[in-house]
Amino acid sequence: MTDQTTKPPAPFERGLTPCPDCAEREVMIYPRFERLWHWSQAASIMILMFTGLGMNGVHNLISFELAVRLHTLVALALLLLWVFATFWLFTTGNYKVFLPRVVGLFAVARYYAFGVFKGEHHPYQKSLGQRLNPLQALAYAALKTVIFPLVWGSGLVYLTYNFWETLPNAPFWLEVVANIHLAVAYIVAGFVILHVYLLTIGHSFREGVRPMVVGTETVALTPEQEAYLERHETWRLVD
Repeated sequence: MTDQTTKPPAPFERGLTPCPDCAEREVMIYPRFERLWHWSQAASIMILMFTGLGMNGVHNLISFELAVRLHTLVALALLLLWVFATFWLFTTGNYKVFLPRVVGLFAVARYYAFGVFKGEHHPYQKSLGQRLNPLQALAYAALKTVIFPLVWGSGLVYLTYNFWETLPNAPFWLEVVANIHLAVAYIVAGFVILHVYLLTIGHSFREGVRPMVVGTETVALTPEQEAYLERHETWRLVD
């Protein structure tokens, strides 16, 4: 049991700053709920993409009626999960991981644009306090604060058309809402494709996926963080 009088050391941002005293250890950094949320969200998005493409006539693997029914049910379930995940992020303080930051952003962007093709090493080192590099944090922040709300909002407005169909120019606005929903959905699909591609950069796809399956990842620990974990949270240390 953790000593309540002992506070964990402040999060350490390894970033692009050398840390000769840091040790790389495999640490549990993805709790069960986060992994459950991640994979449930991934599966839901794949179902929504499949049914959405069917509703738009891209394929006829399932009937239009079934596609609409599945799309609606999975979307509502995902929205509920998103609400719970947002509550969890703020109550646990894990939302800080997704806060965008400028330091190191351009170096990471340059790496993905040019450096990776020249065999350069990734300029960012994950730490206990920040597992996302600046570019990842910016992308996830945009996804969670702009893209997802637009998808949910436009979807709910479209779904409740019967409640506002008597408004002036309702059919026109319905088409506007539908196009917004479709456009943002393609952005989400693009993010998924890019996300999967980036998992193969610098290592195998299996190695990229493994941390979100088992929950552990190799990160840089300061001597203070390492000592704290070895004394109070040994369950988080793997090696």
